[in-house]
Amino acid sequence: MINLIVELSKYLLLILAALYTLESFSVFKYKAEDDKRYILRKQLIVIFFMDFVAFLVIFLKTEKMEVIYFFGAQLLYFIAVQVLYRIFYKKASLLLLNHMCMLLSVGFIMLARLDTDSAVRQFRIVVIATVIAMVIPVMIRKLTFLNKWTWFYAGAGMLLLLVVLVLGKNVNGAKINISLGGFAFQPSEFVKIIFVFFVACRLYRKKATFQDHVITTAIAAAYVLVLVVSRDLGSALVFFITYVVMLYVATKKPLYLLAGLGSGCVAAVGAYFLFGHVRQRVVAWKNPFSVYEGAGYQIVQGLFAIGTGGLFGMGLCQGSPNMIPFVKQDYMFAAICEELGGLFAMCLILICMSMFLLVVNISLQIKKPFYKLIALGLGTEYAFQVFLTIGGVTKFIPMTGITLPLVSYGGSSVLSTIIMLAIIQGLYILREDEDEELEKQKEKRREASLKGREGVREKRIKG
Repeated sequence: MINLIVELSKYLLLILAALYTLESFSVFKYKAEDDKRYILRKQLIVIFFMDFVAFLVIFLKTEKMEVIYFFGAQLLYFIAVQVLYRIFYKKASLLLLNHMCMLLSVGFIMLARLDTDSAVRQFRIVVIATVIAMVIPVMIRKLTFLNKWTWFYAGAGMLLLLVVLVLGKNVNGAKINISLGGFAFQPSEFVKIIFVFFVACRLYRKKATFQDHVITTAIAAAYVLVLVVSRDLGSALVFFITYVVMLYVATKKPLYLLAGLGSGCVAAVGAYFLFGHVRQRVVAWKNPFSVYEGAGYQIVQGLFAIGTGGLFGMGLCQGSPNMIPFVKQDYMFAAICEELGGLFAMCLILICMSMFLLVVNISLQIKKPFYKLIALGLGTEYAFQVFLTIGGVTKFIPMTGITLPLVSYGGSSVLSTIIMLAIIQGLYILREDEDEELEKQKEKRREASLKGREGVREKRIKG
């Protein structure tokens, strides 16, 4: 009976994921707020029902009461987040909030299936991150001097990276973590946010000269260089691409884009010859079976998992994702493919795309260039991180060791991503404020025009 429930559940979970994905794109075609809210409520129902089905299966297969407790805590968290945003931030983007809840939900399901203790630790960090994030939209709205802290951002970000370079803990050949009081965190995840604010401060002014761009590029290159020396090449790629995109959008000069991409290609070739672990990853990417006993083992196991899952997956707790090294951190996408199926994984990719498109849309509609660049920069970091993760797992590109935002296990990653989304929510609220201000100005002009017409009529009558 349990096996039958597991077998049916994988199709039901796929249908729910497909419905959520469809609504993620169909919501854009509606203009009436009531229609949008109806779709967003349906998305919430889908998330809750998907959680119920998934955790029921995990409980039936493991018979651990911790799974039930975790499901209840997670359900309360999602309800609390939705209610609090509707109370305190009535202008917030509920679609962005739903996407965050959906991706967290998928991550919690897979973590609970892989390791309940890791799921609980991740959940605690998510709760802390959400408490912090609740005040960020207010700060974005009230602190009007954020565009004046240019050199504070530059210094703070560089200082954090240098501390990691000197005192960082070596993890798989790269210095990425710092341990404080028994807790390890990855500063580069937070420097990503600081870096975007610094670049936005430097590029948002229309009167910026070529010399200004050279100075900004030199500082951005210093960031990337420190990450390269620390051998955190995945983060270095994210910083580099984000800067190139922001520079091109701010200046609208294709030459800068081409120069950036060209220098990136040269740097990639240089890294191949300078770093042995880069050469190992390239060899493992080209032919992982040739180094199956070493660098290629993780890639091969990931490919086996993806191939075993097929389109519909083996079902929760029916596969062997724990055979993949660092599956919770690096290869969560492969675990999803194995147990929930390739079609479910494609829905997950589309949801990530919908989130990125939503952020880009917010960026395009913001009037102030500084905030526009921040939204674009944060959205680019998110999208490129998703690309690096999924591309590495599927052997489309060499593996970089980047986590899948909100889905993979990693306290620093999930904390920084939730903060990034809170900043974007603040920018969305600012955009709504701008629209309201424009409407008020239009209304004043209409009233002034009506008064002028009435005055003309009165003069005519008197005349």
